[in-house]
Amino acid sequence: MTKRRVVVTGIGALTPIGFTVDKFWNSLIEGENGVGQITKFDASEYTTTIAAEIRGFDAADFGIDPKKAKRLDIFILYALAACREAFRMSGIETEKEDPFRMGVLVGSGIGGLQLIEKEKTKLIEKGPRRVSPFLIPGMIIDMVAGEVAMQYGFMGLNYGIVSACASSAHAIGDALRMIQVDDADVIITGGSEASVTKLGLAGFCSAKALSKRNDDPERASRPFDAGRDGFVMGEGAGFLVLEELEHAKKRGADILAELKGYGATADAYHMTAPHPEGLGGIAAMKRAMEDGGVNPADIDYINAHGTSTELNDKIETMVIKKVLGERAGDIPVSSTKSMTGHLLGAAGAVESIALIKSIKEGIVHPTINYENPDPECDLDYVPNQAREHKVRAALTNSLGFGGHNATLLFSEFK
Repeated sequence: MTKRRVVVTGIGALTPIGFTVDKFWNSLIEGENGVGQITKFDASEYTTTIAAEIRGFDAADFGIDPKKAKRLDIFILYALAACREAFRMSGIETEKEDPFRMGVLVGSGIGGLQLIEKEKTKLIEKGPRRVSPFLIPGMIIDMVAGEVAMQYGFMGLNYGIVSACASSAHAIGDALRMIQVDDADVIITGGSEASVTKLGLAGFCSAKALSKRNDDPERASRPFDAGRDGFVMGEGAGFLVLEELEHAKKRGADILAELKGYGATADAYHMTAPHPEGLGGIAAMKRAMEDGGVNPADIDYINAHGTSTELNDKIETMVIKKVLGERAGDIPVSSTKSMTGHLLGAAGAVESIALIKSIKEGIVHPTINYENPDPECDLDYVPNQAREHKVRAALTNSLGFGGHNATLLFSEFK
């Protein structure tokens, strides 16, 4: 069976460094940092007191009904905001489409933690009868897909995907597959996360996963740098409109890029640590390239998972070198997380948007805070300044707790 080609016709972003794609992209190019002291609650007793928060968000600014906003966890509201931009950019006129040929696939690693905490407090202080009837529908991960479908009338395949920090990358990859095999013509896909909460922060602090550079937040997220000491929590959302090529051409859509390949594997090794030989990551990258019909000579850029943790950055560097061989040192590699923090389940989608902009603009954004080279991280990480660079085909990696690996291959549309 010949696989149908899949293109990107819309993107939308809500991030700590910009509430639109243009602001997000410009901030990336300028090396703007979104990390600061936590303002959502008093974090003074935590071992980590910093995060990349979404600040100044008002659901009403994105056309979200105030009554709905009160019922839903904020991670769903972030998603609706980012979806709005992606949908508008795509130019799709739903009244001219078969609604059952349009679907929604959304990833989130944790989901509605803020609403859970709020209602748990009610339960303890006021009893079970005071818990909101909207608790469950307002916090479950698949409700993002449901709300987006209701917003735009998409009646095709519709569900949520959970694979920790690889969630939205898996959602995008699965959406690719669904369109390739003719189960849909259009799919809105991506991810959202809002886990900078009391419980979320406490959990990651206890896991000793976070940076403790509390007195210097802007320099805390430092992927591949020898002084890295953990990741920085982030929050936000990113969405793509994926479309079958002929469908997009027929309606005269502006095509941003082509999604050509997808690789997904498991480490089958440890709850939180990557496989020491990088076997799952290697296989995911190779599968994405094979799926898209490219070889190492075709790859112009890699948007790395690049979390700023000791193990991830070292192992991911090794994986890239094993996959790309002699070319590895010549390919620019950068980490969006150096500026946005780690958006967990939304990271793959937001980083895919950064990659798509690199293809469109011929620029790769920097990895900021790269100051002290690590002998075990010896690739070209585009240190501290953006670089003009032609990007024809590029990979983005997402690696999640539980050993979940996902790699996506995007290319310029020809």
